[in-house]
Amino acid sequence: MSLLVIALFLLLAFLGMPLAFSLGTAALAGLWLVGFDASVMATRLLNSVNSFPLMSIPLFMIAGELMLKGGIMVRLIDFANAFIGRVRGGLAQVTIVAGAGLASVSGAAVADASALSSTLVPSLRQQYGLGFSTGIVAAAANLGPIIPPSGAMIVYAFMAGSSVSVGGLFMSGVVPGLILFVTFMVLCWFIAWKRDYPLAGVPTTLANIMREFRRSFIVFLMPVIVIGGIVGGIFTPTEGAAVGVFYTLFLGFFVTRQLKLAHLPGVLLDAAKTTAMVGAMIAFASTVTFLFTIDLLPMKLAGVMRGITDDPFLFLCLIAIMLLIIGMFLESNAAYIMLVPLFHPIALQYGIDPLHFGFLFVFNLVIGMLTPPVGVVLFVVCGITGVKMGELVRESWPFIAAMYGVLALCMVFPSIVTWLPERLGY
Repeated sequence: MSLLVIALFLLLAFLGMPLAFSLGTAALAGLWLVGFDASVMATRLLNSVNSFPLMSIPLFMIAGELMLKGGIMVRLIDFANAFIGRVRGGLAQVTIVAGAGLASVSGAAVADASALSSTLVPSLRQQYGLGFSTGIVAAAANLGPIIPPSGAMIVYAFMAGSSVSVGGLFMSGVVPGLILFVTFMVLCWFIAWKRDYPLAGVPTTLANIMREFRRSFIVFLMPVIVIGGIVGGIFTPTEGAAVGVFYTLFLGFFVTRQLKLAHLPGVLLDAAKTTAMVGAMIAFASTVTFLFTIDLLPMKLAGVMRGITDDPFLFLCLIAIMLLIIGMFLESNAAYIMLVPLFHPIALQYGIDPLHFGFLFVFNLVIGMLTPPVGVVLFVVCGITGVKMGELVRESWPFIAAMYGVLALCMVFPSIVTWLPERLGY
């Protein structure tokens, strides 16, 4: 029965039905096959989305959009320009720094891709051409779900249950996120040097750095307050997201004074659309997960995996290969919602640290957002900038390779992921 449900979902999705409704139709078909009344679905839909932690997803998105509308992003870019200085590939590195700064607020690659494409591509294009400019932006946007806060990690923790905390999963992304950030910076410099791009930016001076730091200091306080409050137990991730929204409103209205009341309806509408999409998928997927459970699919999968290997590392390799393929064809939120309830319990049976497995799972699917044919970040960047998909993919592959390199490093050395959460008591 489980295989029929999965096959129907994939067929409907391939035919163009929205993923949420593909899940819902497959779930109804599954209930009919096992003889359950369709009213079971209504109860499961309500219970699955009646969750306080899920509210943090739209709130973090709203904070990221307000950051762009309120001119806060410009301050981050100015500081990055002063800090990076006049080096080869300087503006590309500024984009990576801006992407990391935006990631510490929004936690969503799609929102970051939209903001960076609109803000930086016109300047980047003058120095590097459209292809490399959009490749940099796509890579910088993919820092969003890795560096906390992360909407993807919130969804994963929700689907995994009580064995994974959102705060712990946030902290698991800090060290790998910094490694990935440095790797991207070095890669930008190397490509700029190899292609002999001109020097850009103003010379680095301590006075310039301090001036821009004073202008941006109040902006840098936001991730410190939000992430620090969540990790320190002062407030929950949802409350932290709300604090982030109010802090961004304060900055936009009273510090930069560029945020207008007219901006708010559009920001709220965009957040509502994304939240409705994710919420609908979670709601319908709860019925699919229920069908998998009564069909004992997790136990069957665990038996199959155990039959293949008893080595936890080889299990992680198999999951990575599977997610590499799935990430090319399935939207990441749908993958979290369908696959986390299946594979998270199996990882625990192998004795894998739940935070380690959770981070690797998220990282795999984040990379999938940059891989064709269904890389959602690619579509966003193409839609805003007008670059051709083939050109964007060609310029993005070094960054994709770098992400897989960091992923392999995290698989071989789990302490890269688990060291900080353990030190903080997770």
